[in-house]
Amino acid sequence: MPKSAIYPGSFDPVTFGHIDLIERASNIFDEVIVAVASNTVKQPFFTTEERLKLLKEATKNIKNIRVEIFDGLVIEYARKNDANCLIRGLRMISDFEYELQMALTNRRLDKTIETIFLMPSEKNAFISSTLIKEAASLGADISSFVPECVVEVFKNKLKS
Repeated sequence: MPKSAIYPGSFDPVTFGHIDLIERASNIFDEVIVAVASNTVKQPFFTTEERLKLLKEATKNIKNIRVEIFDGLVIEYARKNDANCLIRGLRMISDFEYELQMALTNRRLDKTIETIFLMPSEKNAFISSTLIKEAASLGADISSFVPECVVEVFKNKLKS
C-alpha cells in the first residue's frame, strides 16, 4: 500500500528549513502533500495564493510531492487524501510542547493517522518564518534563509 503524508503549515514564507523537511519526507514517503493552510489564526504576510505559488516554485525539483491549499481540520484533509501520516517539524525544544499537544489532539481525532516529527539539518534548525519576516521588514538580507523567489516577492511587497 502506498504511503502518503501531509506536511501542513502556513509557510509564510517558505524557508530553507521547510524545504529541508519536504526533501527528507519525500525520501521516506511515496507521496508528500505540502498543504498550505488557508484559514489560519496567524495574520499572514503573504496571501494564500502567494504562499502556494512560492512553495510550488521553491519545490519544483523535489520528486513525489504536490502542493495544495487546504481549509479546516488537517485530519479531515488527510482522510480525503488517503494520507496516513502528518509531518511536523521540530527545530528546537521550544517547539516540542505545542507540537506534542497538536499530535495528541490529532491522534484523538483519528488514531489511524500518525504524526511523524522530523528535524531539519543543523544549518536550518534556527530558521523561523516569523523571524524572517521581521528581518526582511527591517531591511536585512534574507537570501541565506529563503529561496530567491521569496526574496524577490518580499522586495516587491515591501516597496508597495
